[in-house]
Amino acid sequence: MALAGAAAGAAALPVPLDQYRDPAGATLWEVLRHRATAEPFNLVAAGIFIAAILHTFLSAKIRHWAHVVEERHAAARRARAGADGEVSFAGQILHFLGEVEAVFGIWVIALAGAISWFKGWPAVVGYIDGKVSFVEPIFVVVIMTLAATRPVLDLAERSLRAVAGLGGGTPAAWWLSILILAPLLGSFITEPAAMTIGALLLSRQFYALNPAPRLAYATLGLLFVNISVGGVLTHFAAPPVIMVAGPWGWDLRFMFTNFGLRAIIGVIVATSVYFLVFRRELWALAAAGPDRDESTEERAGAPLWITLTHVAFLAFTVWNAHHPVMCVGALLFFLAFAQATAHHQNPVDLRPPVLVGFFLAGLVIHGGLQSWWIEPVLTRLGETPLFLSAVVLTAFNDNAAITYLASLVPGFTDPLKYAVVAGAVTGGGLTVIANAPNPAGQAILARHFPGGVSPLPLALAALAPTVVMSLAFMLAR
Repeated sequence: MALAGAAAGAAALPVPLDQYRDPAGATLWEVLRHRATAEPFNLVAAGIFIAAILHTFLSAKIRHWAHVVEERHAAARRARAGADGEVSFAGQILHFLGEVEAVFGIWVIALAGAISWFKGWPAVVGYIDGKVSFVEPIFVVVIMTLAATRPVLDLAERSLRAVAGLGGGTPAAWWLSILILAPLLGSFITEPAAMTIGALLLSRQFYALNPAPRLAYATLGLLFVNISVGGVLTHFAAPPVIMVAGPWGWDLRFMFTNFGLRAIIGVIVATSVYFLVFRRELWALAAAGPDRDESTEERAGAPLWITLTHVAFLAFTVWNAHHPVMCVGALLFFLAFAQATAHHQNPVDLRPPVLVGFFLAGLVIHGGLQSWWIEPVLTRLGETPLFLSAVVLTAFNDNAAITYLASLVPGFTDPLKYAVVAGAVTGGGLTVIANAPNPAGQAILARHFPGGVSPLPLALAALAPTVVMSLAFMLAR
């Protein structure tokens, strides 16, 4: 029997889990069937969410179609001596549909239309405006903008250069230092900032050397996995940890002793394994050498007071990560500061962070309506099955959403809490949507992959590091 009255209006999206009144002793399938019967719109929301996921896997093909359409349009324009600058409307639409960062936002239109059709427009406004939190997307936009600035990047590069210098400053030494140290820095400067800095430095010091596609994907998959795991040394940097640290009382000491040490081991071992596998390709890159024009050795660094000001903006944003008004205010003040010190800055490029924020905003809108099936899956599993399920579910839903739903489950034991968080961060590199910073890394590095980053090669490249992290978290325990 469908939920009636107020449960059918805007307040029912999503339906509070305690209102389903699941049959006692029901199996997982029976619970899901009961909840789908009680609120048929659950199936509609899940279907749209699945369609959005499938869209992400087709994005590379859609971008290929866009290039084909634009080439045909350009050829036709040349044949009729058309005006310069004329663009193909169909090609531009296909480009938009092929942008991974735009996929979930596009499907929000379908979701809003479905909600409006079944429940009325007030239900759309009531859900998106009243039930969805956009704190994380706003924070990611601001922190990405700040972390991508020249003084911050130069500071990070100088720090990593000192480490890479121990290995002679070769591409292999840069590769190792970036993939090990940048992810672990994410526990202190937040994962989005670590992803931004790591991806920008890899773009400059590694991808600019045109590595083979197999090595390029292996590096991207390793970066995503290491970033997802590297943020668990503290309780304030990784979104999936932030979701549970307060409710479960996890502090800095708890995180470092239970997760941090294992994360460090996992990052070092996974990176070392890939280094051994690709050592010949990495050594061969030494013949090319990085683009000297972009190196800090060829460019005077910003004055110390400007660098410290940038660091202060980063610290203020991290400190106020859960207060969007403060984050946006800091961004506005920063833009004014950057304009005043423009001769020490690169042009502020808001397109990548805004696209990533758009991606995350769409993801949380869809994810908020998936709790009806995620919650019963999590509560009916033992420690090891729960860990493996969290890894798999994370590949299809942001890992912060997985841990957030777990924090709402009553009666979770300490081993189950550990398992769900460890699984969520372990699976955070399998897909672009698995971890909030991944879209940022893809946006920065996509230009090094002809046709864009393809989801299947990325998942395969991240599989081996994911297995290593699984062993580090479960067997080491």
